[in-house]
Amino acid sequence: MKSNKNRNIIDATAGLGYDSFILASLGAKVTLIERSEKMHEILQNGINEGVSFGGEIEKIINRMDLLFGDSKDILPKLSPEVIMIDTMYKDRKKTALVKNNMRLVREIVGPDSDSVELLKVALNCAKNRVVLKQPRYADPIREIRKCSHQILGKTIRYDIFMTN
Repeated sequence: MKSNKNRNIIDATAGLGYDSFILASLGAKVTLIERSEKMHEILQNGINEGVSFGGEIEKIINRMDLLFGDSKDILPKLSPEVIMIDTMYKDRKKTALVKNNMRLVREIVGPDSDSVELLKVALNCAKNRVVLKQPRYADPIREIRKCSHQILGKTIRYDIFMTN
């Protein structure tokens, strides 16, 4: 993100809101969408508690809007510049357990059986780009066109699909 240009970003798979909070702390206006009623409730409680702290945390959270529902239904009604999708990761090749917070999310949300459909909707709705967050060594999604470029981290990868 360029420091002189704030973006309107949709986090189509909000989960615990970690990525959204980071983006909002960088100045982005972030709309979080969560379809799990329980996860939405947990996230709303966290947002309410964060606002009560005041100060910089409240300023960051004020750049975040939380919606309840299925992103596949909500995205066509919005006109986002950027859509971010962090799908539930498939089975890992490693034997180590995933972090506690991600195990909690999986337990609450359940399987992510429609991530390809969500990605297709996002590619049709985003004005600028779709960012898909995945494990670094995840196989490309065959049903989707090749990404425009990638940002590689130590353990994760961001597949960027330019849409304009």
